Amino acid sequence: MKVTGYRSLRTKHEWGRLTGDANGVMPDQQTEVHVLIVETDAGVDGVGVGAHGDIDRVFGAVEGQDPRAVTALYDRMLAWVFKTGHAGAAFGAIGALDMALWDLKAKAAGEPLWRTLGALDRFVPGYASGLDIALGDDDLVSLYERFADRGFSSAKLKGGHDVTHDLRRLVAVREVLSRNSARPALMLDANESWNRTQAVRYVRELEDTIDLAWIEEPVRRWDAAGHASVRQHIRAGVATGENLTGLEQYRPLLDADAVDIVQVGNVWGITHFLRTAAVAHYHDLPVSPVTYHANPVAHAAAAVPNHLAFEVQHLTAPAGLRIDQEIVDGGIVLGDEPGIGIRVDEEHIEAVRASHPVAGAAGPHVRPGRAGLRLVPDGPRTASASGDRLTTGMPA
Repeated sequence: MKVTGYRSLRTKHEWGRLTGDANGVMPDQQTEVHVLIVETDAGVDGVGVGAHGDIDRVFGAVEGQDPRAVTALYDRMLAWVFKTGHAGAAFGAIGALDMALWDLKAKAAGEPLWRTLGALDRFVPGYASGLDIALGDDDLVSLYERFADRGFSSAKLKGGHDVTHDLRRLVAVREVLSRNSARPALMLDANESWNRTQAVRYVRELEDTIDLAWIEEPVRRWDAAGHASVRQHIRAGVATGENLTGLEQYRPLLDADAVDIVQVGNVWGITHFLRTAAVAHYHDLPVSPVTYHANPVAHAAAAVPNHLAFEVQHLTAPAGLRIDQEIVDGGIVLGDEPGIGIRVDEEHIEAVRASHPVAGAAGPHVRPGRAGLRLVPDGPRTASASGDRLTTGMPA
């Protein structure tokens, strides 16, 4: 079996609600989903997901190679961009290719990827995560009631603008999830919107009323000293790592004893997750994947000894994708279809040149100009021409 080419596709996921975080809100209720199909001379295709606009920089590392040598090919892709660097968009392309190669490896073995990776149990414990900062209180409760119907007893909310507002929402979601647990686990994700002093003041005020399992990305992703400082002054755990593009970027955080929950983004691939999980396990730390459409890394999460909980953001699939998994009992039940379990209906998906996600003037992927530089919590805000203030959709 040899890799012969690739196809890039783009589809949509319909959320049925606006999604976003402390940095901004998506302009509509749909988001783009990037799909990569890796072709082989055996007539079997591998499927990966995630933006892969830099694929032409790394595809030469796998073209003509046997995809079953996936970990060696992963290192070959890293070596392929040795001088120009593998961070950012290049790492996304490596991740999408890596998923597709693992998909091919498991398909060649005739088994689901979780089996290929050595997992014993197909169930992956999870937590609900609604990307919910744009929702009013009633819609927030309605959303988490749907998650509670699927057995979830833990949830992560987006916040960071107004402590009173966030506290009210956390208490409301705790009440919803209490039907599944006497002590639901609650987390808050600030998405790098604070400095370290803001983070400590904010979280300690929340902790006067509510017990947080963790605070996520309280400060900038690379700020090891900042994360360590926050961790020393709050009760909640500190979680970070979803935006780190490479195993080496975790080293300062681990050396500074700055993290309690090591996170990994799904879009960076299977091999990156497995290696990060192993390093976290060496430090006796749990690992928690931050999800992406179709939850591809769930197969790898089932196979590592220190997996804590898998972020579950959606209960439906993007258009044109059929995913062999169920969201029940507060987690993901993986199926028996060979590979990652993603079937692609290409007739219903747009064929495109490999591309990056469309950049906007504002939104959750654009950092506001005054993030981490405000003395007073903002509360609900509206967008301005400068882009320094952004729409949250939160109630007044």
